[in-house]
Amino acid sequence: IDECADPDTCTQICVNILGSYKCECEEGYELDPKTKTCKAATDIDECADPDTCTQICVNILGSYKCECEEGYELDPKTKTCKAATGTVPYLLFTNRHEVRKMTLDRSEYVPLIPRLKNVVALDMDMPGHKIFWSDLYHRKIYSADMNLAGNSSHHNVVIDSQMEAPECLAVDWIHGNIYWTDSVLQTISVATTDGTRRKTLISEGLEKPRSIVVDPANNFMYWTDWGDEAKIEKSGLNGADRVALVTDNIKWPNGITLDMVNQRLYWVDSKMHTVSSIGVNGEGRHTLIYNEDKLAHPLSLAVFEEKVFWTDMGDRAVMSANRLTGNDITVLAEDLMQPEDIIVYHNLKQPIGKNWCTEKNFVNGGCEFLCLPAPQINQHSPKYTCACPDHMTLGLDMRKCVAAPTTTAPSTTPKIAAPIPTRAPTKQPAGPTSTTTTTTTTTSSARRVQPQDPDRSATTHSPQETAVTGQSGYVAMPKVAEASHHTVLYIVLPIMMMCLVLFGAVLLWRHWRLKNTNTIHFDNPVYQKTTEDELHICRNHSQDGYTYPQRQMVSLEEDLA
Repeated sequence: IDECADPDTCTQICVNILGSYKCECEEGYELDPKTKTCKAATDIDECADPDTCTQICVNILGSYKCECEEGYELDPKTKTCKAATGTVPYLLFTNRHEVRKMTLDRSEYVPLIPRLKNVVALDMDMPGHKIFWSDLYHRKIYSADMNLAGNSSHHNVVIDSQMEAPECLAVDWIHGNIYWTDSVLQTISVATTDGTRRKTLISEGLEKPRSIVVDPANNFMYWTDWGDEAKIEKSGLNGADRVALVTDNIKWPNGITLDMVNQRLYWVDSKMHTVSSIGVNGEGRHTLIYNEDKLAHPLSLAVFEEKVFWTDMGDRAVMSANRLTGNDITVLAEDLMQPEDIIVYHNLKQPIGKNWCTEKNFVNGGCEFLCLPAPQINQHSPKYTCACPDHMTLGLDMRKCVAAPTTTAPSTTPKIAAPIPTRAPTKQPAGPTSTTTTTTTTTSSARRVQPQDPDRSATTHSPQETAVTGQSGYVAMPKVAEASHHTVLYIVLPIMMMCLVLFGAVLLWRHWRLKNTNTIHFDNPVYQKTTEDELHICRNHSQDGYTYPQRQMVSLEEDLA
């Protein structure tokens, strides 16, 4: 007998078996053993964990499902989102004297920009097909077309002044600006990608700013500071609405990157040997990896698909891991010289957005100097604000630049000295008075004048007294003889010349010592140029003095073996 023929046998699913039947429930429900009816199961929101899916997590009753953003597709085996469109993804990373290029599967590994001095920072403008980098030796920021980057004659200088340590840079590919940190000047600056207009954006409250990343779709930027009070901060791309996201349990936050799809930040801490993540509003902090061996001294990181990639100065390597679980740590490149910055080259990393500075036929947003996107906090937030160079400020129309108001300087008008008091004339004692019946004679007091000594020469070495006329007399004032100046010159000039000679000798000695000293910062280094450059050149046999990796084709059969 088929008991399941009766629709009321089970509340949901009826399975007929030989001589009987059994009831089952749909996903998200559970069977009550007493009543044999299906009741809604207690739902657990698996999507509350930000690492449940690589991109979109949809919670359903009793379970969840993963979905992908446009341009990605779900891998049925790993349940992760893979890029379905766009270019072949590459890793680009710096290695002191060069920028290298590697496919994610390591099938291709070649030098991209050779013969550099000390490249430390790197970023891309995918729509413009340009690559940007900073050189700590030259203290400059450069750019080049991606296809011509290997030819130094096509390198363009973007910023070449007022920089000391440009350790990290980030490109706003939507609005056409670049941002960079300077740990020596303790500033964050912005400029157009051609370098013609620039401004110091943040100069207060920074100790040792290191890494920076931008989100031009929402008009925010994020940066790390590994000073005594280490922290991660965010602000608008115009420097407004600054707020700290991480201030505790953080030591040396060297590198930071943004997963734009999930709006989640990832950073490495070199002193704590960790990879961590947090939401862009400071929510859901999570330590992904803690490993003293594989995170000996990480400097930079990047995320793409389900992977996180990082460079490590201590291990001199580039590594990767699963960014959801922290497992599958893999060494991608090793025996490097000085790996620092790393990025993923793929067009999905920089989605197309709207540039409000060019909307409504505005040129540069109507701004005279810089048009900077404003953070989108709510629907009433402005889309952009105008900015002026450091020595100027916005006028009343908030678009044009005017000279910055100068503070009132203290008056330099010399104070009028009080008049020198003169002694009042004293009445002389009266002489004898003769009185007659016809004439009376009175002797009155007369003013006493200090007579000058006719024998006192003007060239005498003793002070002279110059008469200063008062209302009621004269006062003697000392005057230094002119001839005394010659004696002072004979004494002072030889001493000054000896000091200059000694000072020059000290400078020459220090210059010689610096050229022959190998200097390394051991605390949290971005290494400066030392004699290592000269030693490196002498030890190589290449014409330019540097070594570069040959094109490596890795066989998949060898990997499987």
